[in-house]
Amino acid sequence: MTSHRLLFGVYPGGVSGDDSGGLAGGPPDDPDRVTQALDRLQGRPDRPFLVRAYTAFDDATRLGGPHATAAPEDAARYAVRGRRLDLVAQYRSAAGDVDGYCRFVRELVEQYGAVTSTLQVTEEPNDTGNPVLDGYYPSVREAIVRGVSAAKERARELGHDELRVGFNTTPLFGPSASFVAELAVLGGPAFAAELDYVGLDLFPDVFRPVAASDLASAVAGLLRHHREAVLAPAGLGHLPLHITEHGWPTGEERPPQRQAEVVDTVVRAVAELAEPLRLSGYTHFALRDADSSRTGLFHRFGLTTDDYTPKPAFETYRVLIDRHG
Repeated sequence: MTSHRLLFGVYPGGVSGDDSGGLAGGPPDDPDRVTQALDRLQGRPDRPFLVRAYTAFDDATRLGGPHATAAPEDAARYAVRGRRLDLVAQYRSAAGDVDGYCRFVRELVEQYGAVTSTLQVTEEPNDTGNPVLDGYYPSVREAIVRGVSAAKERARELGHDELRVGFNTTPLFGPSASFVAELAVLGGPAFAAELDYVGLDLFPDVFRPVAASDLASAVAGLLRHHREAVLAPAGLGHLPLHITEHGWPTGEERPPQRQAEVVDTVVRAVAELAEPLRLSGYTHFALRDADSSRTGLFHRFGLTTDDYTPKPAFETYRVLIDRHG
């Protein structure tokens, strides 16, 4: 067992992206059931634990007022008993309104800074083909660089010295591996100095098959690649790498027991490499299925069904948190 402790978390909402680039959602969230499940996963009320939540800026966003989290609704209610938010500030401005986005980020720090541990500026900004994701929108790179600065500046002004600010990507290979280096050039030394972490969303054996016997080595190889071939060449090799989303859906030809095995394999791989690769944490996507009655790939990522009945992976993840958290 590694001596390096990980910061764990989970996205507790019932909404996710679907196959068409829209949103998939079944029954509404049940806050009481969510809280019970979070308590169970966290294990001890003094154990740090992240609750991932998403909110978004677009050209219709009204600035100057409170900004609700869209998924899950009213996420701050879950930031109790040692839990804190992992807040994602999405950028979806078709007009490329970076000034507005920076105001939005500052207002998020004002509203949620006291209950937030990590503020992620944009979501998967390297993905340009899906309107649910931020790379689809113009000036997203500028939004990252300026958004990180805006968040850190406001956090300092308000005394939220523990608030960590970063951005994330999906796995970067080939020509796309330069995405982070291009950001670093755009932002310069000031951007590198403001960043607290870089996030990585990874879903091995979901979109491309990976043999069960190869999964651990594939995850290890991917993590090493991001540390050595993505972050280091960008001058960001000193930063912690946080697994911001990982999951494996159940469904046709995807048995629940296999989901538990995938969660176990991936989390163990992250824990074993946490110290040498400076991995700071792991967040699971998601607590519950978006809609257990549907068969689409994006509807059944949950550790539980949409009525919060635990799948085997729920207990697997709980044990892993207790062991490595």
